[in-house]
Amino acid sequence: MAQVKIYGSRGIWQDRRREVSDLVHAALIKTWQLPTEKRFHRFLLLDDGDLIAPRSADYLMIEIICFDGRSDEAKKKLIMELYGAVAPALGLAEDDLEVVIIESPKQNWGIRGVVADELKLSYRVEV
Repeated sequence: MAQVKIYGSRGIWQDRRREVSDLVHAALIKTWQLPTEKRFHRFLLLDDGDLIAPRSADYLMIEIICFDGRSDEAKKKLIMELYGAVAPALGLAEDDLEVVIIESPKQNWGIRGVVADELKLSYRVEV
């Protein structure tokens, strides 16, 4: 399981949500073998003045919340894919993209009526 929160300026990213989502999901599929249908993305777009950062107006923050179990190498591969493929495709400078991966044990998640450590997944988390 991986859920994605994407923060940025509403004026810049509102009309590009599908593009951003497609690129981020492609990176998750490529690096973590996430199934195509497992797309859970939330856009938290902020009005002018609600995002204060020493970056350009294009600044984008991608937060990936997931089960623990992925290797450090898999996490690094995802981050590098976001910088190597996603940022250039969106026209972002490296300074205008920040990524954080937040891991949590499966027993901290409730999904489809059960605690996630009892959930049967159709894909591997340990990549």
